Amino acid sequence: MRVVLVTYGSRGDVEPVTGLATRLQAHGADVRVCAPPDFAESLDAIGVPLIPLGWPIRALATGTVAGKERAGLAGIAAELTSMAYEAVTGAGDGCAAVVATGSFPAAAGARGAAEKLGVPYVFTSFSPSYLPSPHQAPRPWPGQQVPAGVTGNRALWDLNAEHMNAMFGETINTHRESVGLPPVDRLRDHVFTGHPFLAADPVLGPWQETSDLAVAQTGAWIRPDGRPLPAELQAFLAAGAEPVYVGFGSMPMRGASAPEISRAVVEAVRSHGHRVVLGSGWADLTMIDDRDDCLVVGDVNHQELFRRVAAVVHHGGAGTTTTAARAGAPQVIVPQVADQPYWADRVAELGIGTGHDGPTPTAESLASALKVALDPGTRTRAAEVAGKVRTDGAEVATHLLLDLIARTGTAG
Repeated sequence: MRVVLVTYGSRGDVEPVTGLATRLQAHGADVRVCAPPDFAESLDAIGVPLIPLGWPIRALATGTVAGKERAGLAGIAAELTSMAYEAVTGAGDGCAAVVATGSFPAAAGARGAAEKLGVPYVFTSFSPSYLPSPHQAPRPWPGQQVPAGVTGNRALWDLNAEHMNAMFGETINTHRESVGLPPVDRLRDHVFTGHPFLAADPVLGPWQETSDLAVAQTGAWIRPDGRPLPAELQAFLAAGAEPVYVGFGSMPMRGASAPEISRAVVEAVRSHGHRVVLGSGWADLTMIDDRDDCLVVGDVNHQELFRRVAAVVHHGGAGTTTTAARAGAPQVIVPQVADQPYWADRVAELGIGTGHDGPTPTAESLASALKVALDPGTRTRAAEVAGKVRTDGAEVATHLLLDLIARTGTAG
């Protein structure tokens, strides 16, 4: 029984998929992951075959894929839809189900492939903010104009659907017709379906039930990370009081250069008398001087590290937010795009940290936000919430998928 998992995005889109993949494997499923080629090594490490999908994601995000700067959104979307379709159908021999997340055009291609293969398809969101609900307003897409006076949540979600049709409808329907599938009108609802999974923790990102969607909230998909911390980092942690971790993951920072951002965050942390661990990431954070109160690290085990820091400053990806919350680490979120403002709001509402005002921190603005995170009351509240964060989301999703496969008779 083969299950094909599809995602096109950065590490925050791929890492949860590896959590689901390992649980499916534990239950005897043959798993294939269609994802950017950047992640071949990490998937190989857990014994899951990668079917490369699209261009290297960092190269695309930073505009270094030759010719893509001229292709525009429509051209990139068309290629991603086609590449996802080809990847899934190519992996589909004996396929029993397709699960998709990440890039919308890639998910649309995966949905088309599942239709062609005649197997169940499940869309998954890692944030409640993406799913239409009368209880919340959508966040406008880049370039979307909301007419004055339109304020009701349902009306705003209708505009959201219209905008997605305008952006992707012709492109995706042209591909569907090219492979013998009928065109669809409400493209967003077609890709999301009426019964998506929500792979977010119900304490951190609760879903309020609605008659519009039958959402299955599984909890976050977490893959346990057993890697030891590097010796240099271990020594740094042991050499003094808990440092503050600052890292923005797979997110280039806006509004300032890497040296400017590095200086701002280091000076902000130092102003509170703390040492700092910098996660270099796509923001290319780096040392600003030769003082011994700062250490730069690359890809390390956040599940372990975050248990040993005074606070975590990050971009607000769903995975990093969940990892910090599980560790009981107070958070400062500096949101850049997508669902990151949602997670900044949730951290503040829960009392486990705060959101930074704007995407570009200065030493003064980040120091002000850190004052909230480093308050003892925030630390106490973060410890309380940590005990409530679920760790079985990937297992829950696995059982739901296996039940769906059994009901539809696609297990072969």
